[in-house]
Amino acid sequence: MTGTPEVAIQVRNLAKRFGEVKAVAGVDFEVGQGEIFGFLGPNGAGKTTTINMLTGLARPDAGAIRIAGIDCTKRPRAAQHLLGVVPDESNLYPELTGFQNLCFCAALYGLRRQDREARAKGLLAEFGLAEAASRKFAGYSKGMKRKLALAAGIIHQPRILFLDEPTTGLDVASARQVRRLIAALHQAGTTIFLTTHYIEEAERLCGRIAFIVAGRIVRTDTVADLIQPEHESHVMFLTFVEAEPAVSEKLISAFPDLVFQPISDQQIRVEALRPVRVGPLARFLEDQGVEVLEARRRQPSLEDIFVRVTGIEAEAMRKDEERMGGGA
Repeated sequence: MTGTPEVAIQVRNLAKRFGEVKAVAGVDFEVGQGEIFGFLGPNGAGKTTTINMLTGLARPDAGAIRIAGIDCTKRPRAAQHLLGVVPDESNLYPELTGFQNLCFCAALYGLRRQDREARAKGLLAEFGLAEAASRKFAGYSKGMKRKLALAAGIIHQPRILFLDEPTTGLDVASARQVRRLIAALHQAGTTIFLTTHYIEEAERLCGRIAFIVAGRIVRTDTVADLIQPEHESHVMFLTFVEAEPAVSEKLISAFPDLVFQPISDQQIRVEALRPVRVGPLARFLEDQGVEVLEARRRQPSLEDIFVRVTGIEAEAMRKDEERMGGGA
């Protein structure tokens, strides 16, 4: 495996086992310099294990890793100075202040005192944490903790940044601010490897995405190319007063050129290769004694692709992640 200046990360046949469990089962991918590459999958899919191997926190059982042209297969920490890591659980010190935490992290990377203090002050201001600089990290809110962890991960201005579930557990405002910070880092040229279970977040931030399920990558492509084939289809959601399950079967028989997917007792998804006409569907349902409340067209999204490729419902995946408290 040879590295090129355009490739920030190269992985070939990477594998890791914990006992009888194959956490990562021979994955292959490349991340280009300056791109945001998304690793998208459910809890236990192998996302965090992959990051740990790429950042030298875990040794692979098999496979090869090359980062910025450096072969890290036998020397997992050889590229450490080029990397920034923001884990899903904060690794900062609760008894230290925000400023002290950043200075300590900068010292670990060899920054001189004057430089690390200036860098820490600058990041605290940039991330909206200047007023909390002298407060202990233990007293920070979840959003503040996440922003400080992100600041700590880039204190040494790494070329490549690993973000593990960067917005999990945050409120809407904090998550939005963290995403803006990530986008700004990308604009500045930082290569970002991001794991997430929020499909809308991956669609918003990432240029390319890999779907990983049970330790295996099932699809890798640009967001645009993933979604493009779906634009050839037309999707509509019909909402109605609760109907009997048999109504779905009657719709399938009456409209064989349409694809129906029940969402609930009050909603059904309709897909076709041509624009869906509301009138015939509404009249048919009304003839069956079902009152139609709403007919809403929707552009296909990355969530549609994920469900089709993996067979995993996005909402079920999101609830499972939040119940388990993070990725794996």
